[in-house]
Amino acid sequence: MNQALALIALVVRDYDEAINFYVNTLNFVLVEDSYQPEQDKRWVVVKPAGDGNTSLLLARASNAHQQDYVGDQAGGRVFLFLRTDDFWRDYKALAARGVEFVREPKEAPYGTVAVFKDLYGNLWDLVQFTDGRA
Repeated sequence: MNQALALIALVVRDYDEAINFYVNTLNFVLVEDSYQPEQDKRWVVVKPAGDGNTSLLLARASNAHQQDYVGDQAGGRVFLFLRTDDFWRDYKALAARGVEFVREPKEAPYGTVAVFKDLYGNLWDLVQFTDGRA
């Protein structure tokens, strides 16, 4: 059996502000932005630059219940992990673009890591693994 995560849905407040942040601030690639008239929504997919296969589906909150989870999809825990091949290059670039790091870089047994917030407050690890793990 060969399975892999393809998409992770991330609830956002607004498609365009989310695209702007992920593409222009985090340097992700916009894979698709298609209007779905039958549901009056857009299918917006972004992915980190590089050869990874997992992408984010930016899903606009469509009701008050979903809106409550924008920025808190993991209950305050780190939700997503952005792997890099050069921690310090990416850390400096993200910081220069105004990304808020809430935990400073540290060396851990598995690699170098720092925690940042996305535009809604979801927590991410920026991590360079030392043992080659995914």
